[in-house]
Amino acid sequence: MRKHLLRGGSLVAALLLWQLLTSLHVDFWLHFDRLPTVVDVARDLGYQLQTSLYYQDLGDSLARILIGFALAALAGVAIGVAVGRSALAGDLVSPPLEVLRPIPAIAMVPIAILLFPSNEQGIVFITFLAAFFPILVSTRHAVTALPVVWEEAVRTMGGNGRRVLWNVVLPGALPGVFSGLSVGMGVAWICVISAEMISGQYGVGYRTWQAYTVVDYPGVIVGMLTIGLLGFGSAAAVELVGRRVTRWLPREAEVAR
Repeated sequence: MRKHLLRGGSLVAALLLWQLLTSLHVDFWLHFDRLPTVVDVARDLGYQLQTSLYYQDLGDSLARILIGFALAALAGVAIGVAVGRSALAGDLVSPPLEVLRPIPAIAMVPIAILLFPSNEQGIVFITFLAAFFPILVSTRHAVTALPVVWEEAVRTMGGNGRRVLWNVVLPGALPGVFSGLSVGMGVAWICVISAEMISGQYGVGYRTWQAYTVVDYPGVIVGMLTIGLLGFGSAAAVELVGRRVTRWLPREAEVAR
């Protein structure tokens, strides 16, 4: 209860400070007089919640995230396990991936526009690329960090490579995999919103940029808050699934006792 009160109190305090600085038109290095107040944003949010366009944008952005993230999760975990388990796979796959990994996904927007026949497919590709590398790297590190004695114990009892994979590698790597999934979800939201701003036709990012072009600053803040809530909710969902899947692991409180 104390933790929830502290978190709720910090949020209320931030909103009150925002309202105070903007309503008093504070202009001291930072120009708070140019920002809308909390009341203005709340009024605009209430209006948008009554329109179908707001929910269409939500649906479009969520669809792009879910498709891109699902593809990235499948590819990232599969390739991460292969690279972590096989030196040959690492030699074949790692060099081109390591060259591509430092390139920001949003920098690939021009390539996506050239490659794909529609903007929708290009945005999904950017989302996939953004989430893929955090998942891949976390999975690879989780696999290579597994104690060798676990595999040796299974093989001593007659287990083959498939049993080692399903009973040792995948369960043991799950905590690291879900860490990568959580990070990948956050990065995917950053890049899908940026891609929507550049080449989208619908979506929260596109609508936020449209609000900026027509000097609708309350609409811009509503878009930003919507993005934040969507990102927070989806990352929390991934972490919740991770806790459920790895509930057999000892938790910090149990270790402390």
